[in-house]
Amino acid sequence: MRLTGGTSARLGASWDGRGTNFALFSANAEKVELCLFDGQGRRELERIEMPERTEDVWHCYLNDVSPGQLYGYRVYGPYAPERGHRFNANKLLLDPYAKRLAGRLVWSDAHFAYRTGSAREDLSFDRRDNARGMPKAVVVDETFNWGRREIRPHIPWEDTIIYEAHVKGLTQKREDVPPNLRGTYGGLSSPAMIAHLKRLGVTTIELLPIHGLIDDRILVEKKLANYWGYNTIAFFAPEARYAQDNALDSFRTTVARLHDAGIEVLLDVVYNHTAEGNHMGPTLCFRGIDNASYYWLNRENPRFYDDFTGCGSSVNLTHPRVLQMVMDSLRYWVEVCHVDGFRFDLATTLARGPNGFDRNHPFLTAIRQDPVLATAKMVAEPWDLGLGGYQVGAFPSQWSEWNDRYRSAMRRYWSGEGSLIGDISGRMTASSDLFHHDNRATRASVNHITVHDGFTLADLFSYNEKHNEANGEDNRDGSNDNHSNNCGHEGPIDDPAIIALRRQLRKNALACLLLAQGTPLILAGDEVANTQGGNNNAYCQDNETGWIGWENLDTDDDAIDFIGHLTALRQRFGQIRCQRWLDGRRTDGSYGVLWLTPAAEEMKESDWKFPESRFLAYVLGPMEPGQAPIFIVLNAAPQEIVFRMPRMAEYKSWRQVLNTTKAEQTAEQFASGADTRAPPRSVLAFAGST
Repeated sequence: MRLTGGTSARLGASWDGRGTNFALFSANAEKVELCLFDGQGRRELERIEMPERTEDVWHCYLNDVSPGQLYGYRVYGPYAPERGHRFNANKLLLDPYAKRLAGRLVWSDAHFAYRTGSAREDLSFDRRDNARGMPKAVVVDETFNWGRREIRPHIPWEDTIIYEAHVKGLTQKREDVPPNLRGTYGGLSSPAMIAHLKRLGVTTIELLPIHGLIDDRILVEKKLANYWGYNTIAFFAPEARYAQDNALDSFRTTVARLHDAGIEVLLDVVYNHTAEGNHMGPTLCFRGIDNASYYWLNRENPRFYDDFTGCGSSVNLTHPRVLQMVMDSLRYWVEVCHVDGFRFDLATTLARGPNGFDRNHPFLTAIRQDPVLATAKMVAEPWDLGLGGYQVGAFPSQWSEWNDRYRSAMRRYWSGEGSLIGDISGRMTASSDLFHHDNRATRASVNHITVHDGFTLADLFSYNEKHNEANGEDNRDGSNDNHSNNCGHEGPIDDPAIIALRRQLRKNALACLLLAQGTPLILAGDEVANTQGGNNNAYCQDNETGWIGWENLDTDDDAIDFIGHLTALRQRFGQIRCQRWLDGRRTDGSYGVLWLTPAAEEMKESDWKFPESRFLAYVLGPMEPGQAPIFIVLNAAPQEIVFRMPRMAEYKSWRQVLNTTKAEQTAEQFASGADTRAPPRSVLAFAGST
């Protein structure tokens, strides 16, 4: 027999070498049809009613379907938005478990389950077939030859240095990457990019979303794109626009080559919402399969969604099958694609229950006990836009979290704001006020000053105001609270003094980032003073604005070797990377950290309250025998400050290992107790010498 019932055990399309099993979850559907298409996805060859339903999973097995077959679903049920149901079998739907997509969405009114422009809009019903303009799922063969050399790096958390990048934007303008690889998965692992990452000393590349995505209709009509990729429609399929042919194999080849170079791969994943938007959005997948199961619906009026994300809807992980989909997706990327970890966009939404954020949510519990994910790095963006959404420091011990408190403090400090040394001291020592609880380690704090969302580092010290006019929203989008400093002139300028000041502030920010305890995250392009022209929300700029400009490579604005020096210092001084929380002076005379005045005396309460203070100095003590202490000096004041080298019986002198005002780092020696000067707006570091 060609058609049999198959199994409900594995969702999606599963080829076993002889045929393919299809399984789709829908609790509220009345009938499901599997639709098979020709190789171009233009002609529907046949519809097959799914013959079996087991625990709300519709399934069948076809013994003549092999990898390469294009398919989709039509799901029958009530179209009753007021009850939360939006079934419309006239709409071809993507498989939520699609491993590969063929074709792109061609926008038309046919993708909406209701008659657009009708008097009652989404309460009406549209009978047009949208199949011709829909991407199709593709049956895949998941086997892949990883080769004998591929070994997952398993970088310890204490050694991890993250580099956040966009697949296309990183290499699109990189001239030493072969033209056919620029802007693709292959470009990431080209010899030139691997050499660049190794020169920086980063260990882990974090990619902006690569799950299958849709460009919003409103952006397409403006001739823009959903460049960043936070508009997911397929949680198992690598986005095809970054591959020349087979996206799945292209991505896996890139992972293998990065692993061969000892570099980890993290994925920024968007499970909190989908590309279907709000109640007026298109019906492409989840909405037409089982709207009431996949999304948070308003309890009083299920026609509308609970929107915690600002994107129109929120995925409901309290439903067991929806939770299963997310867990299956994570395991797939680890097992099949060898990904090393994940950064979860708006992670608070994933852990929401009926009463808000729940630290014991089934999602967090499932992550904690899953053996496949046990060694994967888990990083939360610990907020969303809903009530009680800000949850920095609230995630379980397995997680690390983006620390926006670090970002804000450092931006304010280097933009010239005074009276911040108390806050800065905590941020430089892993933000214990936020994370020192429940057996969490210092790696819980993912420190960053710039990320994809906001100003680049060059723009942070070149613009006081955002300049997002090109986004087509009259400059209303993007944050107004940037804590930036244009150094006296808005935008580009030829004044050598302002150019030098901006360069100095960038180096100071990078120095603080890599000398701070916690896990550092560097934004790709900051090492070459990449600018977005003051656009702090370049999510739709798939062009020169959003791509990294490498024009400053090998110029005075090239900070690659400077960052390499900082990452080497971080490796040399284990107390910076230490996962134990610091203490002060101990009874045996040893110490974790000593906070010092400019006179090298231990700080008192009154010293922390010194008016408009901008000078902070401290010593991180040795963590093990034979290790040298490191003395760190931060001076954000616009004038030089005289300070004294610490007096310590066992260390007769201090060797300078960092001076951000110098183009070349020289190992100048200073006697213990000697007076010296911190240049204006500088970061210094010294190693104790016996």
